[in-house]
Amino acid sequence: MPAAILDSRTQEAIQRVYDLTDPPLWLVTASHEGQRGGFVATFVVRASIVAALPRMLIGVAKQHHTWRLIEGSGRFALHLLYTDQLDLVWHFGLQSGNEHDKFGHLPASRTPGGNPLIAQALAWLDCRVEERMDGGDRTVYLAAVEHGAANGSARPLTASQLYANAPADRRQLLDALYGRDAEIDGAAILAWRTARTTA
Repeated sequence: MPAAILDSRTQEAIQRVYDLTDPPLWLVTASHEGQRGGFVATFVVRASIVAALPRMLIGVAKQHHTWRLIEGSGRFALHLLYTDQLDLVWHFGLQSGNEHDKFGHLPASRTPGGNPLIAQALAWLDCRVEERMDGGDRTVYLAAVEHGAANGSARPLTASQLYANAPADRRQLLDALYGRDAEIDGAAILAWRTARTTA
């Protein structure tokens, strides 16, 4: 039997746990067969302490244009942003790559692995997918890091900094898009759980 949806009191308690963390924002880019895409990720984690074998773990929602590019190419790049690069968050986070070429006005730089490079970012990692797991709403990728560089030693932009510094209209739009994505993801998770229990 699939796990039940949590009641509001339990949801609030868990959210308080999540609020204790302040993860950095990662701008994810990928390309495949002449198409480019990018989005701001909510789930990116270092997955190895071995310096000679660095790895990252990332979850990408299936409704993202960039998900299709990663699925096709098996590659992606991760970028950390400076705290004052909110313009890149608005550009990559508030519109869909299904409707807009987010790289239209940006320099056509590439990582050694062929991913779109945001050259003005604080830092970047070039990743190759080694394994994937279907979670219903998103695919979780375990990826080898093959190249990377830091343009400085500043602390990167974090989720709480984004919300603290977002103008009211941008925050309202972020909240609306987050709510929309949560509905899509929730339906996908429930369908995935149901399919697993009936198989």
